[in-house]
Amino acid sequence: MSNETNNTRQGRRQARGKSNNKTMKSKKGIWKKIFIALVALSAIAVIAGGITVFAMIQGAPPLDEEKLMLTQGSQFYDQDDVFVSQLETSERRQNVSIQDVPQVVEDAFIAVEDIRFRDHFGIDIRRLFGAVRANITGGFGAEGASTITQQLVKNLFLNEQKQLTRKIQEQYLAIKLEQQYSKDQILEMYLNQIYLGSGVYGVELASRTYFNKSVEDLSLADAALLAGIPRRPSFYDPTKNPEAAESRRNLVLSLMEQHGKITSEEAKEAQAIPLADQLVLTERESYPYEAFYNQVLEELEALEGITINDIYNAGLKIYTTLDVSAQEHVENVLQTDEFVNVYPDNEDFTAAVTLLDTKTGQIKALGSGREDTGYQRGYNLATDDRRQPGSTIKPILDYGPAIEYLQWSTAHRIVDEAHSYSNGTPINNFDRQFQGPLSMRTALARSRNVTAVKALQEVGISRAQTFGEDLGIPFELPEGQTEMDEAYALGGFHTGVTTKELAGAYAAFGNNGTYTEPYTVRKVEFPDGRIINMQPESSQAMSDYTAYMITDMLKTAVTNGTGGVANIPNLPMAGKTGTTNFASETRESRGYPEGAAPDIWFSGYTTNYTISVWTGFARQPEDISNNYFPSGSNSRQAAQQIFKAIMQNISADIETEDFTMPNSVVRVGVERSTGLLPSEFTPQSEIIYELFVRGNEPTRVSDEYRQLNAPTNLMASYEEGSDQIIVTWDYPEEHADNVTFEIQVAIDGGSAQTLDRKKEMQYIFGEPQPGSSYVFSVIAISDEDSSLRSDPASVEVKMEEEIEEEEEIEEEIEEDTEEEDETIPDPLDELEEDEPEDDDEQADDGDTATNEEEADNE
Repeated sequence: MSNETNNTRQGRRQARGKSNNKTMKSKKGIWKKIFIALVALSAIAVIAGGITVFAMIQGAPPLDEEKLMLTQGSQFYDQDDVFVSQLETSERRQNVSIQDVPQVVEDAFIAVEDIRFRDHFGIDIRRLFGAVRANITGGFGAEGASTITQQLVKNLFLNEQKQLTRKIQEQYLAIKLEQQYSKDQILEMYLNQIYLGSGVYGVELASRTYFNKSVEDLSLADAALLAGIPRRPSFYDPTKNPEAAESRRNLVLSLMEQHGKITSEEAKEAQAIPLADQLVLTERESYPYEAFYNQVLEELEALEGITINDIYNAGLKIYTTLDVSAQEHVENVLQTDEFVNVYPDNEDFTAAVTLLDTKTGQIKALGSGREDTGYQRGYNLATDDRRQPGSTIKPILDYGPAIEYLQWSTAHRIVDEAHSYSNGTPINNFDRQFQGPLSMRTALARSRNVTAVKALQEVGISRAQTFGEDLGIPFELPEGQTEMDEAYALGGFHTGVTTKELAGAYAAFGNNGTYTEPYTVRKVEFPDGRIINMQPESSQAMSDYTAYMITDMLKTAVTNGTGGVANIPNLPMAGKTGTTNFASETRESRGYPEGAAPDIWFSGYTTNYTISVWTGFARQPEDISNNYFPSGSNSRQAAQQIFKAIMQNISADIETEDFTMPNSVVRVGVERSTGLLPSEFTPQSEIIYELFVRGNEPTRVSDEYRQLNAPTNLMASYEEGSDQIIVTWDYPEEHADNVTFEIQVAIDGGSAQTLDRKKEMQYIFGEPQPGSSYVFSVIAISDEDSSLRSDPASVEVKMEEEIEEEEEIEEEIEEDTEEEDETIPDPLDELEEDEPEDDDEQADDGDTATNEEEADNE
């Protein structure tokens, strides 16, 4: 038994051992297969990756030495493909030898762009992995992944194509460049090729442009300022964004200290220098149509597929949207007093203009300031300068969304009354008064503030902001804020808008709701025949009914509202004024009077063109005491006069069609005071025609005029023959069948008594009493509602007294006189016989005596 048991147990153990061995062998086999599969896949991936990389490298352009050394400027063409000017690179660059570049400049660029430049072979492996960590610990922008060598080959040889392909080609060419050129040669080429904002190419010309001195004479702060620009040339341009440029400069100084290039004291001393104290901007010969070409270059620099080097050196053909004639006229309007007679006598006064094709969004002309600045890439007021838009924003953020989302009609009633923002702050109109119930059309034409805020509040902040964003309006909100506040309803932006942005939004209203971002470049052609088309895609930003109804109301704003100065007779156009004001604290601290305005706008459009005009003053220190538009001054009309002068000129020789009402809109006659359908009693003078979204027409009839009209032309006359008083009256023919007339009479001042009710407009009153007074009144009574009565119309008839007794006395007197005449002899009869020679004279005297006697008798 025991042996059998042991054998059995041993057998079981042996069986279990064999089973475990089989399991272990099975697991080892699986892992071995997985390992082999992974190795195979890795090998395949490496081979595939190698083939891919090899193909990408094969597609890389050669290191063309001529491209490193020679340049060819771009050529500009206008809207008709006619050559206008050329971007001369000789004016954009002044090469400098590396021996003439001070060490502080080298250190600044190397510290921020490529700290191991002197050590790597073209690419920096540590930098690839360290860039992310550096950006997190040192702040965004503290360190990039590309070396100086990579940046140079990217700018000179590569387009902004697929990121991976370009990056591999960039690294390959950087290694090749390092093999062919020394570090000093590469750094010299980089410092001469790098774009440094304001149209400046290379450190030497940048030094002369920003500081009016050679690169040899740059200070530590100057070098740090230049070194901070290449990462984002437009954003860190010290003439455009001085605050950003100064912050970037200080970051470069911190990096120089961190890497041991300067001491902590030197860094702090340089960081304490105000940017304004560094800059000494120099005037340079500007290109023709300076403001326009500034925008062209902005668009080219932002375009993927074109490098900075291409723009200034590759001989591109740039086909623009420029209307040369319009551009020249815009400049004449702004820079002379020939067309506008209300420019203020203030050297800080300035203006900006954007002129668009309403249908395409093409920029035809730009105006920046009252004179040429002398800087080809200077601050462009039309496209760079954001100011609060005032009431020009009301169609965009208030009334447009109300029509789009709530289907408000142009007759929609809004009460202009004491009202507050949601936070309790009272809202004021510009005249500090309230006008009661108004139609949306009237509220917009009169630019009432309360009604605009009410519209925004009913639509909702989110929807209104989305509507504005779809029209290209920027919303740069304070940190931590995701939605605009209600003050935006009146143009109270955190930053503001440019004339280019506002013109783009208004053009959409004139183009059936289709928005196209304004642009200046149609296409770019490379010397090898490659073409990049740059027309932006259009989008339907709103319904066509919204666009048309806003346009129709803005036509009223021009003809009968605040935009009357801009009105051009017989030209179908729409437009809106805008005025901003100072915060009360600012106004009081600067000593400005009540009603002082910093900005005046006018934006308007036809079916052909859209123009946005801003007038104001250069940004100055707070102690300037006269940079404002006084209340009631003629200078407040400058924006409208500029608009009118430009629109008249550009519309003179072309046909301008009126805006076409879409099928989604219907025009309906409504009561002026209610916006409802008129009743049969509404006076014609109180019926106006307003626009409604189809399907949202009013169905309710107004009862405003249910008080019936009183009868008119009421007359009463006595007919002696029939001894009757005939009373007649008139009533409007369209209402006469629906009323009955009640005739009343009051005799000798007594109470009125009802005589009759009848449809005929005549009544006969018989046997009036002599000497009595009769006052007849006629009242119209509605056949549908007998309680609805008109005011009475009244007329009075006075009957004469009886005169029989007076007639008898007169007859007796006449009889007595006749008897006396028969018995009393006339003594003149004897005189006539004695003195016949004086017959005529005697007769005259006798006639006189006889007349006197008759008079005495009477």
